[in-house]
Amino acid sequence: MAVDELQAIIQRCQVLEEADFKGEDFNLFQVAGQKCLEDGYASQLLEVIQNEKNKVIIKNMGWNLISPLVRCIFTSKQEDDKREHCLKILDQLAQLCNPKELFLGLLEQIEQTSGEQVCQTVMLLLQPLQTVLLKLQNKKAYSVGLSLAMIMNQLTPLPVPYTKQQIQEDKLGLCQCCNAVVDFAKPFVSEVVKNMEKSSEYNDMELKEELLKFCMKSLKYPLLTAQLEQLEGIEEHPFCHFATEIIDILWNIGELIPLVFLHHKGKSPHWENQEFADIEQKNSADSLACLSYLMFVQHFGIDCFPVVFSPSYLLQCNMTHIEVLLIRCWQLFFSFSLFLHLQDLFESCLLRMENNSLLHQYLEFRGFINVPQVLVKVMTLCPIEHLRKKSLNILQLFIDKFDAEGKYTLFRCLLKTSNHAGVEGYVIKNIKDQIHLSLMKACDNTWFTGHHLISLLDLVLLLPEGAETDLLQNSDRIMASLNLLRYLIIKDCESDNQTGVWTILAKIEQNFLKPLHVGLNMSKAHYEAEIKNKKENRREAHSSNTVCSLTISGEKMPAMTTEMQLQVLHSALFTFDLIESVLSRVEELIEVKIKGGMDENS
Repeated sequence: MAVDELQAIIQRCQVLEEADFKGEDFNLFQVAGQKCLEDGYASQLLEVIQNEKNKVIIKNMGWNLISPLVRCIFTSKQEDDKREHCLKILDQLAQLCNPKELFLGLLEQIEQTSGEQVCQTVMLLLQPLQTVLLKLQNKKAYSVGLSLAMIMNQLTPLPVPYTKQQIQEDKLGLCQCCNAVVDFAKPFVSEVVKNMEKSSEYNDMELKEELLKFCMKSLKYPLLTAQLEQLEGIEEHPFCHFATEIIDILWNIGELIPLVFLHHKGKSPHWENQEFADIEQKNSADSLACLSYLMFVQHFGIDCFPVVFSPSYLLQCNMTHIEVLLIRCWQLFFSFSLFLHLQDLFESCLLRMENNSLLHQYLEFRGFINVPQVLVKVMTLCPIEHLRKKSLNILQLFIDKFDAEGKYTLFRCLLKTSNHAGVEGYVIKNIKDQIHLSLMKACDNTWFTGHHLISLLDLVLLLPEGAETDLLQNSDRIMASLNLLRYLIIKDCESDNQTGVWTILAKIEQNFLKPLHVGLNMSKAHYEAEIKNKKENRREAHSSNTVCSLTISGEKMPAMTTEMQLQVLHSALFTFDLIESVLSRVEELIEVKIKGGMDENS
């Protein structure tokens, strides 16, 4: 019987000195103990372990029972006596075993678990692991760090619950497990705080650094992509509680403010391999971005926040995080929730600022140029409508915050880099608004009148490829440019010429108006010929339901019937008529203004 085999091994080992235990004894003890558990003799095994005479044996050999114990607990029913006995055995082992050996045994068990049992295993072993770590004298900080790193590495592959239903169900136990891990870390946080209070020159940084690493990992996962809005029906949001605890740890160990404002310059691993160094940098960027999001958007730890920093400085601090993650998000397009977090962080920083208060010098920082360009990509290419609209709103907010020179510089940059007619049309409309404010003397008019404006108009009032420009594809830009020119002609008299438009009128006619006339004539002729051709083909086919393809502006349209194709072609002609109508009105205004000026002079 299994119990008899165990008793025989125990009796043999009781007469041996601790130093005389052999590898064979360890193996026999493990096999016999495992058999006891499998055959239902957990209570007898508990008695053996609790027997004072077996203290030395259990101290040296007990850690071998961790793996069979965990298996037995998971295969037992919740209310089963066998499970209760196993839990007591686990508690006894934590008290009696050699801390170093048991520590390695517990970590090995956590490392070997996978899939649905990860959170269950971690939560089961956290208490004995904490007990063992508190007993360790040597390499305590290293062991705490190793434990937290192992646990987080095991949790990281698990999907983060996002919807209300997923959070409530918590199928894999991740929500519960994350908060259990924070409780596990609390005694070590208290130890660091106690030591810091004892001496203002606290030099034992190892444990503090390990706790900081844990917080940084927790910020990256699960908090970076977690849903943190208050959900109806959930009294205490598990991830909100977890975020609060992580912020509290950072505050207690004196690292919260340095991380937010000083971009932590503490110890970091020195990697000879550049690839590892890049990974470390990426992880750090993720964590710092999440920390800023928690503080400035969700207001975790906001009570600790110093009120001496200007909104523009806060924007500068956060722009690095926003830039790095927006670019990476766009390149990989891997997380809807992360995109939202970053947009919310950017928007929050901008809303703290007054309009026209952001100095143009900030555009010398790389992020202030790169971020709007990424927003443009999201606006024009992202398949999610909500993200497109929000990106547009944030871009406008960003523009509004700059001073006149900043707006001017940003407009030039966007016109040169967006490569999208819709965005260019949007920028041109913004330019028109700034010119209007300047002419109304509502703001500094230096940058949107005179020679500065002339330089900007050179980018706006032209066709990119002359008469060969695809007018349909560029219709948004062309219409915005014509409306701007019409506004300038109406509002700025030739005698005043505040905008300088009359100075460059000949150039505008040469580079924009004449090529546009030629382009319109060619485009209309082409599309009218296409319509005629389609109609003839339809008569020949005796059916309007024939499906075929059509190419518009260099892009192949989805398969359409001839009738549908004709509708598209007529729509294109309507666009050309609209452009031609505005063009005619602009030329008429120019003629009237010039004639009026000549009459005044005569």
